[in-house]
Amino acid sequence: MIVCSCNVLSDGQVRACLQPGPGCPRTPAQVYGCLGCSAKCGRCARTIRGILRNALAEAETHAAHVCTTGCEAACSLGSFQTTREPEGVAA
Repeated sequence: MIVCSCNVLSDGQVRACLQPGPGCPRTPAQVYGCLGCSAKCGRCARTIRGILRNALAEAETHAAHVCTTGCEAACSLGSFQTTREPEGVAA
C-alpha cells in the first residue's frame, strides 16, 4: 500500500528500513532519510508514525528483538518514544 504519494513510498518500504539496533529510524523524518528522500506535504507522517509504533509493539510482543546488557543503552528500539493522543480525542 502506498503511504506517501509525494515520494511514492509503500508501507513495505517503510517496514524494510526498520532494523533492530542504534541505526533504526524512530521518527518519520528518519524514515525519509533512510529511504533517501524527504517529506513534501507531510500528510503521511501520521501513517509512518503508526507503522513505527506497530513495529515496536510487534517486536516486543514476539520478542523479535531482545537487547543484551551491552547493547541496551544504544538500542533505539528500547528507547523508542511516541507521542500519545490525548484521551477522548479521535486520532
